[in-house]
Amino acid sequence: MQVLVLTVDQRSSRRGPDLVPEALAALAPVPMLRRFERTVGDEFQGVLADPAQLVDVLEPLLRHEEWNVGIGLGHVEEPLPDHARAGRGPAYLHAREAVTAAKTSPWHLRVVGDDERSRHLESALWLWASVLGRRTPKGWEVADLLEHDLTYDEAARKLGITQSAVSQRARAAGIAEGRRGRELVTHLATALLTEGER
Repeated sequence: MQVLVLTVDQRSSRRGPDLVPEALAALAPVPMLRRFERTVGDEFQGVLADPAQLVDVLEPLLRHEEWNVGIGLGHVEEPLPDHARAGRGPAYLHAREAVTAAKTSPWHLRVVGDDERSRHLESALWLWASVLGRRTPKGWEVADLLEHDLTYDEAARKLGITQSAVSQRARAAGIAEGRRGRELVTHLATALLTEGER
């Protein structure tokens, strides 16, 4: 079975509070093949088989800039155990390599896999992360409202500002570019997972 194994490590954890429980709670609603769970210390791991869920997992992690994220693409030994941390196979080894490399990489995010197109997915993720990284708190405020299918006019009323101000914030926050980034990441992840099974 071809999957994405995500190994996530808290940055600078020795100098701050343990953020793993909060992250696990925030990611709990995302459907996964094996849910995220703490492995050791300030690290947690999960398994995705549905590429459409990758952006839903990554966006909150990138938003808060507290994590090193390693994504391992490949096969896992079957049957897959009930707990993500108990799994084995190339995808797990790739995820370990990726999270180690993420500590000194752009956006603290790396993708490792046997398929050379893993680099294309990583490139798309970095570009998407650069859009998210420029958002201010006000930009995220608008992004969150528009993500819930509010119109610009409805978002403006909710925030007590003009529709023009919402439009300006959306443009500065790269809302349109962020949506395209999500689409591209999902497309590339889908190609890697589905074609890898052939």
